[in-house]
Order: sequence, then structure tokens, then C-alpha cells
Amino acid sequence: MANFDLNLLPIALAIFEERSVSAAARKLDMSQSAVSVALNKLRKALGDPLFVKTGRGMQPTPRAVTLIEPTREILQRIEAEVLASDQFTPATTTKRFVLALSDMGELLLLPRLLERIRDEAPHASVVTVTMAPAELVAALESGEVDLAIGYFPDLRNRNFFQQRLFSQDFVCLLRAGHPLPAQKISLENYQAAGHIVVKAEGRSQPMCERFLLRRKIRRRVVLSTAHFMAIPLLVATSDLIATVPRAFGEFVVRFAGIRLAEPGFEMPSLDLKQHWHRKYHKDGGNAWLRSLTAALVPTGTEHALCQSSSQSSPPRSSCNLASGARL
Repeated sequence: MANFDLNLLPIALAIFEERSVSAAARKLDMSQSAVSVALNKLRKALGDPLFVKTGRGMQPTPRAVTLIEPTREILQRIEAEVLASDQFTPATTTKRFVLALSDMGELLLLPRLLERIRDEAPHASVVTVTMAPAELVAALESGEVDLAIGYFPDLRNRNFFQQRLFSQDFVCLLRAGHPLPAQKISLENYQAAGHIVVKAEGRSQPMCERFLLRRKIRRRVVLSTAHFMAIPLLVATSDLIATVPRAFGEFVVRFAGIRLAEPGFEMPSLDLKQHWHRKYHKDGGNAWLRSLTAALVPTGTEHALCQSSSQSSPPRSSCNLASGARL
């Protein structure tokens, strides 16, 4: 194998099919002399004349006949599996997309993302997972997870691309009849009130907690919970308040006996992003899913489009390596 030129195989196949050196040369877009030189090399390598000139053209020897079928199979596999472009067809794919979603990602994007996937890729399926940060890094690298959508501050090394979908700040949730003022909660009242705090690793709430600690804003924490969805009922049935991302507050206020109030002091801004491993940046299915997600950013929120494999000329790119290097 070390001394055998595999480029000779397509020439042998062309001569076999055309029964003519000149016709094989035209088929391969080569000169006739180049085909003749290649045939002589192949004869020498295999120790057989392979093709003999007769009145009916170049006839194969038994050795050539045994060579043709495996040659044809090899060339077909190379063309189909090695040289073929990575074309992804949503309408026919049966791919299972695996998404790691934070609370905000699942709440704001998953229902409409699932609807779009069902419209454009009816045979595909979706699985959502929750993982610890170290597990998520490994799952994105291995391809076990396609995208991580939401607030994932641990996905910051150079092996990951990220695209900011939108930003939001924090608001307070109170029950409808809460005695605190309706529009804004002063720092004094905020510190004196009883609070519900979400402590879910890798989610948006620890960001708020760290900010308050740096500002030396102390709260009276009455309840800690790992789940955002427990907050509406707890707030609606008590005088406790909760500090949550604005999008979550605007979502739950429609269904529960609670209201929103602005903190009377500066709060941090939270970026929700989608993250993927650089190994899959050019993958057709991954690029399609990313473009679908970017198109579902809620109307009226600040966001930017990202250039992906399926987009030719977006208005602006906010898609970059986690370290900050632009594409």
C-alpha cells in the first residue's frame, strides 16, 4: 500500500467502462498520453497487462475484471462518505436534538422552538437535559448535547462559541395585596422584607446573589428553593418577595395573584446566550438549530443575529468565541 498509487484506480475503471484509452481520457478530462502513462504504472504495480487491445477495443484480463468491482465500490464510498458536503435537510432528518436549557431558556424559547422544529423538521425529536457545569462541558464536546441555551457562565473557554440572544435585568415579585409600595421598593424596605431565594447551580439567580453581596446589600432570607417555578405560588400566598429575571416575572404575573415592583437601586443585567462547541460550528444540523433559535428571540428585546453556516449576510454578528475573539 505504501508504494501503490490509489489515483490509478479511477483510470482503470474508466478504461474498463469505455474500452478505450482515448475515450477514458475524455471522460476523465485528461490527455491520452497521461492515461497511457497511468495504465503502464498500474500494469507494473500489479504485474498484469490488465487491458489488451483487440478489434473490439481494450479488453480486460481476468485480473482486471477482479479489480473493477472493489474499485467501483471504493470510489463510490469515497464520493458519498468522504467528499460529499455536509448537507442537512430539515424536512427529512430524523435527528434527535439534545438541548441543555436554563430556566429562562426553557421558559422563553422552548415552546416556540419546539413548534418551529415540528413545522420544519417533522421527523426530528427534542430532548432537554439539566447538567452540572463540568458534565455540560464534556457533553457539548462529545456531541451528546447540541446546544446550551440560557445563562451558563461556566462555558467560557476557547473551545466554545456563544451567541447573545437578549439581555434582561431583575425585578421583584410580590403578592397583589402586599403592603409595600406598588411601583418601586426602596433599599430599606428591600432589606427589611422576607425573601425567597432560588439557589440553582449555574442558573441566573447566583449572579444576583453575588451582586448583592458585593454591594453589601443584606436580605432576610426566609426560604431557599432550587426551582423557579415554585416561586409564584409561594409569593402569592405570603408576604415574601422574590428577585427574579424580568422575563420570568412578566411571564408569571399573567397567571398568578402577584405583581411586579422595581428595585429602588441598581441591579445587574443578565445575558441569555446559546453555546456550542467549536467542533460542531460547521455541522449542518447544529447550524440550522442555532439559526432557528436566534430567530425566536422575543419581540422587543435587545438581540443580535449571528452568522452561521445557513446564513449568507446577516445584519450584524454577535457570535464569538467565549474568550471574546470574533469569528
